[in-house]
Amino acid sequence: MLRRPLEINRRAFLSTASAALLLQAARGFALPVPAGQALRSNPFLLGVASGDPEPDGFVLWTRLSTDTKRGDGGLPPVAMPVRWEVATDAGFHHIVQKGTASATPEMGHAVHVEVTGLPAHRDFFYRFHTADATSPVGRSRTAPAANATVDRLRFAFASCQNYEHGYYHAHRDLAGQDVDAVLFLGDYIYEYRSKDRPRVHTLPKLETVDDYRTCYAQYHSDPDLQAAHAAHPWIVTFDDHEVENNWAGDIDQENDPPAAFLKRRAAAFQAYYENMPLRRTSLPTGPDMTVYRTLSYGKLAQFTVVDTRQFRTDQPCGDNFKAPCAERANPAATMMGPSQETWFQKALSSSPAQWNVVANQVMIQQLKERRDGELVYNMDQWDGYPAARQRLMKYLAEAKPSNPVVVTGDTHQTWVGDLKADFNNPDSAVVGTELVGTSITSGGDGVARTRFSDEELRDNPHIVYNNDLRGYFLCELDAKEMRSELRTVDKVTSMDGTVTTAARFRTEAGKPGINVA
Repeated sequence: MLRRPLEINRRAFLSTASAALLLQAARGFALPVPAGQALRSNPFLLGVASGDPEPDGFVLWTRLSTDTKRGDGGLPPVAMPVRWEVATDAGFHHIVQKGTASATPEMGHAVHVEVTGLPAHRDFFYRFHTADATSPVGRSRTAPAANATVDRLRFAFASCQNYEHGYYHAHRDLAGQDVDAVLFLGDYIYEYRSKDRPRVHTLPKLETVDDYRTCYAQYHSDPDLQAAHAAHPWIVTFDDHEVENNWAGDIDQENDPPAAFLKRRAAAFQAYYENMPLRRTSLPTGPDMTVYRTLSYGKLAQFTVVDTRQFRTDQPCGDNFKAPCAERANPAATMMGPSQETWFQKALSSSPAQWNVVANQVMIQQLKERRDGELVYNMDQWDGYPAARQRLMKYLAEAKPSNPVVVTGDTHQTWVGDLKADFNNPDSAVVGTELVGTSITSGGDGVARTRFSDEELRDNPHIVYNNDLRGYFLCELDAKEMRSELRTVDKVTSMDGTVTTAARFRTEAGKPGINVA
C-alpha cells in the first residue's frame, strides 16, 4: 500500500542542485537534439528505474533507445536533453523536483539523476521527457532518516536472470509486492548464447561495449523486468556473467592475456554502469569500478554490499567442482581483497543498526557435495577460499556485529543455513545466518525438492533447507525477528508459470541461526 502523499512546499524543492551524472556535452558530435523535436519512434523502450535510496533521495535512471537490437539504440550520435520530474502523486499534480539531464552517446544515451532534498521514508513518482516523448511512470521510496526508529523493513533479493533460460514470472510477482528495496546480487545478464532455449540472445558472445549495450537493451526490454524496476528502488552489485563466466580479478577462464581481459572488463563495466541506477561514486575508470558500499535504513538495518569478483585471487585447482587440493589451503587467498576486507569489518563494527544485512554474490556456507562418491567443493564459491572465509567467520565470532544476515545469489538453487565459527566442527558457535537465493530463470525449470542425498545432508548439518525451483526471496525485519519467504515459480520455460510460496523462515534478534517456519 502506498503512503499518503505529503503536502510539500513546492518552492523549497524546485532546485537545480540535483544534476545528471553523465557528461553534459558530447565532444566532437553534432548539436544536441532540440527539446520538443519529434522522434520517429518511442525512445523509452528500455523503461525506467531508481536505486540506492538515501533519506533525502535516490538515483533516477533511464536509457534512451528506439531499437533494442542495436548498441547505439538506433539514435543519432548527439547529446539529447532529457527532462525529469519527481512528484508525490502518480498524476504529477504535485511536482516537488524537476530538472534537465543530458543523454550522451559516450554514455550509451543513459541518464543518471541523483535527486536530493526529499523527505525521508516516503513514496515518490518520477518520469522523463525527451523531444515529444514521455516515459512510463516509476515509483521510488526514500530511506528513513539515519537516527529514525523504524517499525519494519521489507526487502526482496534475487539474482541470475538468464534471458534465454525462461520468462520473468518472478519479476512480475515482485512488481506487485510492497517492499522498500530490491537487492539484485549479480548475473543481471549472461555473456553467451545457449542452445535450445525458449528465448534467444541477440548476440552469441559479448566483447565490446557495443555488444554489452545490445545485451542490456534486450534484457531491459522485457516488460516484467521493467515493471519490477519501475515499482521499487534497486540496490545492485555484479557477479561474473556481467563480464565473463567465473572471472577472478584480472584473470578470465578463457586464457586471454590479462591486458586483453581487462579491455573486455572495461567495456563490460562501462555498459553495466550505463544500465544500472548507480551513483557517480560507481562510475568506472577503465577496468576499475567501485560497487561495495553501505546503505542505512534508520536504526533498524544496514545493507553492506560487497564485491567478491574484482579483487579476488584466482580460483584454486581451476574453477568448478574439485576435490580439495594443496592450492586451496593458500592462507593469502582472498575473495574481497585486503582493502575491502578492512573496509567490511569497519562497516559492520561501526554500524548502529540492529540488523546487518550483507549483500553478497557467492555462497559462504561450506557445501560438501559428492560426485561419484567423492567429496568435492565449488572452487568459485567461498569453499575455494577457506582461509578468507575463516577470517570472516573469526571476525563475526569475535566482533559480534548485531544480527548479521548474509543474502547471496549465484547457485541457481536455494540454500538456507547457519554460518559457523568452524564449519569442520559441527559443535562450533553459530555466528550468523545465510540465505542463498535461487535464480530468476537461470538453469531453466527446476524441481520442488532437494537434490541432496541423505549422505550429503549428514555432511552439511548447518544447512536447514534446499530447493531447486526458480524464484526470489521476500524478507521483513522488525525489532524482534527477521521473517523470510521463498517465492518460487513452477516453470519458467513457458509463458504461463505460476508463483507461490515454497517455504518460510525465521531468525530471532540476538539469536544467530535460522529456522524453517
